[in-house]
Amino acid sequence: MTVPELTFHPSVRAALDQGQPVVALESTVISHGLPWPENLELARRMEARVRENGATPATVALLQGQIRIGLADDELRHLAQAKDIWKISRRDYAVALAQKRDGATTVAGTLIAAQWAGIRVFATGGIGGVHRGNGTDISADLPELARTPVVVVCAGAKAILDLPATLEWLETHGVPVVGYGTDEFPAFFSRTSGLKLEARADSAEAVAALAHQLFGLGLGSGMLVCVPCPAEAARPAGEMERAIAAALGEAEAQGVRGKAVTPFLLARVSELTHGDSKAANLALLENNAAVAACIAAALNRLER
Repeated sequence: MTVPELTFHPSVRAALDQGQPVVALESTVISHGLPWPENLELARRMEARVRENGATPATVALLQGQIRIGLADDELRHLAQAKDIWKISRRDYAVALAQKRDGATTVAGTLIAAQWAGIRVFATGGIGGVHRGNGTDISADLPELARTPVVVVCAGAKAILDLPATLEWLETHGVPVVGYGTDEFPAFFSRTSGLKLEARADSAEAVAALAHQLFGLGLGSGMLVCVPCPAEAARPAGEMERAIAAALGEAEAQGVRGKAVTPFLLARVSELTHGDSKAANLALLENNAAVAACIAAALNRLER
């Protein structure tokens, strides 16, 4: 694997050099997922949750065509306020680097950078997946999970997606999906979906043991660790499904397509639930960062 030039924040470089646990964090949620100043406040809190639980945060982004592994606070602020930030997935790296763009990494883009940097654990909110409809619109997050050996800690796939089809895709392409303290695939805003999982782990140490075994086999895939949204912030599945159905209808009527679909739906669902879905999103993002740090620390202890 060819590794491009990476620019590390000093804290991340020191942690990796010393064999200490590091957690990768995406930046699309900062630039494209939330309004100012909530986006910056969230980015700071997620990094704080990682530190509080024994790991070093490494928020990933592109700044002036440089792949940055870990950001200073003024760089987080730039991503939160600037209006011309690209979304960086696999297809976008070459163009963005050549044109010296600023970019926020998606789940797929962050997975790639984490592997380049030697980071084994990554925390996000919810992964992309198979969109509702005829099943042909599939997020780039899924194939990246199938070929990148990184543990991805999330609250399942975004609930606006086709969750059964997403799980089926992951199974077909050999990605282990592990419920963290649950036997069901979480539905992002909601703790349950009715979709049963075959693998469960009830501690960070148990997840670390699974990841260590997976990486040792050399199969090349990542592992999805699904953490239910914290109970105090989670919303009932029926309530969320009604809001999602209404938002999907509006998106279709307005001709929303491509990259605009997900942000449109999430924003509209937040409006329809009077902010309850946004509160759930914020809570699960922070919780996932904390769980990921515990897993990274446990994996570090196991492998040392």
